[in-house]
Amino acid sequence: MPRRRIVSALLCIAAMALPATAVAQGDRYPNRPVTLVVSYPAGGLSDLPARALAPELQSRLGVPVVIENRVGGSGMVAGVHVARSEPNGYTLLVTSSANVTNPQGVQMPYDVVADFAPVGMILEGPPLILIANPEQPFRSVAELITHAKANPGKLSFGSSGAGTVNALAIAQLGQEAGIRIVDVPYRGITQAGIAVVAGEIQASFVFQGAARPLVMEGKARGLASTADNRDPNWPDLPTMVESGFPKFVHQGFVGLVAPAKTPPETVALLNRHVNEIVRSEAFRARFAPSGMHPVERNSPADFDAYIRREIARHKERGGS
Repeated sequence: MPRRRIVSALLCIAAMALPATAVAQGDRYPNRPVTLVVSYPAGGLSDLPARALAPELQSRLGVPVVIENRVGGSGMVAGVHVARSEPNGYTLLVTSSANVTNPQGVQMPYDVVADFAPVGMILEGPPLILIANPEQPFRSVAELITHAKANPGKLSFGSSGAGTVNALAIAQLGQEAGIRIVDVPYRGITQAGIAVVAGEIQASFVFQGAARPLVMEGKARGLASTADNRDPNWPDLPTMVESGFPKFVHQGFVGLVAPAKTPPETVALLNRHVNEIVRSEAFRARFAPSGMHPVERNSPADFDAYIRREIARHKERGGS
C-alpha cells in the first residue's frame, strides 16, 4: 500500500477513536464545576464550613468547587433548588439543623429524607448560646424570666425564621417558662446576633461561634448554653439544664446531601473526600473554638440514620 494511503488510513482510525475517548472522558465524574448550595448568608453556621471545605474538595476532585448562597424560607429556598436539580453530583446542598427542625414548624415543599441522598456530616455542633444586649437589666435566665413576666409582651428575641433551631428554642423557653416572647425573624442566626448588639431586640439564641466573640468583646452578655454540659473553655457560662430546664438541649450540625437518585458511586466518592478533609488536624483546629467537631462514624448510611433520629427526636418533643 502506498505510504500516502497508509497515513490516510491511520488518520481515519485516529479520527474514529476520538469520539469514543471524548465520550468516555465526558462520562467520568466530575468533569465540570461542582456547586455547594448554602441555605444561609455568608458568615453563617453552614457557610463557614462550606467555604473551608470547598478549596480542599476542589483539589481532590480536580474541578472548580463554587459556593452559591441561596437565602430565604428558613433554608428551604436552597433545599428546593437542590432537590429539583439533576441527580448527577454537580449540585449539592450544605444542609444544617434547620432541615430537620423545619418540619416541626412549617409546611415543607420537599421531603427531607426522600428527596435527598446523604453524603456525610461535615461538623456536629455547636450549641446555642442565649445572649442579651448588655444594656438589659437581666444577667441570668432567672432574671430574664422575671423581667419578662413584669413586662408582658415586651421581650423580643431574634430567630432565623419559623422552624429553625433557634426559633424552636425561643418557643420552648416561652412555653416552659410561661412567658411571652416576640420572635423577630432575620435572614440568619448571625444577623440575629448583630441585632442584639444593635439593640433592635433584647436577646437571642445564637450559635456558639457567633456568640463567643460578641460576649468576649462586651458587645453582648452570655446567659446560658444549650449544651449538655458546661464548655471547659467557657466554664463560667451555665447551661439551660442548670438554669432549671432539664430538657433544654439543642445543638446544630452541618452536612452535605445530594439530590435523591444520585449515583451511589458518586456519593461514595464525595463521602471519602469529605471525611479526609474534615478529619484533618487543620480542619479540626479551625472549628474547635466554635464548638464544632467531626464525627467518628460518617458513612452516607450513618448520616442518613442521624438525620432520621433528629427528625424523630424533634417530632417527639413537639418541635421543642
